[in-house]
Amino acid sequence: MRTDILTITLNPTVDFAASAAKVFPEQKLRCTEPHVDPGGGGINVARAIRLLGGQATALIAIGGGTGAHLLQLLALEGVPTVAFQGPGETRQSFSITDQSTTEQYRFVMPGPSWSEEDVARGLRSIDQAAGDGTLVVLSGSQPPGVAKEFPSILAEHVKDRGARLIVDTSGPALINLVQEPHVAIDTLRMDRAEAEELAGRPLPERRDTGEFAEELVARGVAANVIVARGADGSVLSNAGGSWHSVAPVIEVVSKVGAGDSFVGAYTLAEALGEPQPECLRRAVAAASAACATEGTRLCDPEITERQLTGSSLERV
Repeated sequence: MRTDILTITLNPTVDFAASAAKVFPEQKLRCTEPHVDPGGGGINVARAIRLLGGQATALIAIGGGTGAHLLQLLALEGVPTVAFQGPGETRQSFSITDQSTTEQYRFVMPGPSWSEEDVARGLRSIDQAAGDGTLVVLSGSQPPGVAKEFPSILAEHVKDRGARLIVDTSGPALINLVQEPHVAIDTLRMDRAEAEELAGRPLPERRDTGEFAEELVARGVAANVIVARGADGSVLSNAGGSWHSVAPVIEVVSKVGAGDSFVGAYTLAEALGEPQPECLRRAVAAASAACATEGTRLCDPEITERQLTGSSLERV
């Protein structure tokens, strides 16, 4: 199967979201009936794209009964899927909201460990699914055993097939990408805390963020670098300069899925040929909309459209 957008999730999960009257230790907590969703960065990006009227194929590693459950959930949502056999059992994750404080507790499992053969099998699956012009999105955590160089290795595979790569990762994989620039990456996204750690300095103002992102572009880390600044929107930099966008203030119900909604809207806009600054504006609106939904739900299309109407876009 070939598609214009291919999302990659090496460490998918089945997400359970519920609430309890109060969260405290050592006693049984009686929870509400859980809301169950397919999860993992790339899967959520594909789901967000579908919510916004587009279509992406989710390429995922699955294992065991939880993996079979994950495929069922994706089928029910109408998300096209390419699955390959991963090691062990697909993981589960849980988020519990304390009704007395509205604070949310999120429990994220590491997932099974991968071998070199598992990685090779994944790359073969990607090679078969990606083609000329495909936008390939690598989003979410890497499972144990996958080398920090995997995004760079993937970039080589993508380049050889005339595809473009969008990366939203963290930890050692993000650090390696910045330390070992790779011009095959179309867009690299990170949050403000990650950017400040990589920069080795605070980035309090939008201009500070833009200057750091421009440094990464100049070094060949990616053609476009995005830094999320939380409630203050996001900054995008490329060879043409830097732009900032922020959505209107909205009541925050849950921040879960905001980043994946951002990447989904950004990728869809890029696939539709929108200019990069407009891709940024649409992504910021979708991320804001996701914050207004409960649990693990993503960007509501109607809320996204309202937020888009009021979203700003200006040069930094």
